[in-house]
Amino acid sequence: MTYQTYFGSLDQFEKGTIELINDKATNYAFSNIFEVASRSKPYEKVVVGKNLQYVIETLRAEGESSWFAASHDEFAIVMDGEVEVNFIKLDNPTTIVPPTKEGSVRIEGAPVGKKMGLVRLKRGHQALLPADAAYQFRAVQRGALCYRQSSALSAVPAAGMTSISGWCKYIHDKSAAGQCGCPICRLTTSAGLEQRDKPRGK
Repeated sequence: MTYQTYFGSLDQFEKGTIELINDKATNYAFSNIFEVASRSKPYEKVVVGKNLQYVIETLRAEGESSWFAASHDEFAIVMDGEVEVNFIKLDNPTTIVPPTKEGSVRIEGAPVGKKMGLVRLKRGHQALLPADAAYQFRAVQRGALCYRQSSALSAVPAAGMTSISGWCKYIHDKSAAGQCGCPICRLTTSAGLEQRDKPRGK
């Protein structure tokens, strides 16, 4: 018997399944990031998992995003499509995001600072999103990103400042987060990830 591995995409993916003996599917967390990204809004960061102190999100790259910034390093991996990331070194980063705040914040308008350049990413490429720098995504070709933010468990709400916990909305077809009781929804709902901050000015 031979097996062939197919890498999914926004336009073609196979939803995962689980075979249960005496249990509930909602006790297990497994996410198809292409499914979540395909059903979310462009550049809407949706929490799909948590690994130790890291919050894992996915977002669909389509068009041009707002500007974002964080007080700590972040990472983005292109899983499908082609994306450019522009960077600006912020003149006054602490006025955008306090040093103790974890997670990214959306910047209102154009950030003030020195241009750092851009990176072009295709499938499998990873970009470092450095601390105290503003970044903006632009989709050369519509795609999906896997996004990692650092966040201690006690500080998880901050990681959701531009994130939403709509995992069950997109995966289980629920109208609001937290209805299905799955591990991801229990994590994000209890942590308050649905409470997003308003955009912060310059």
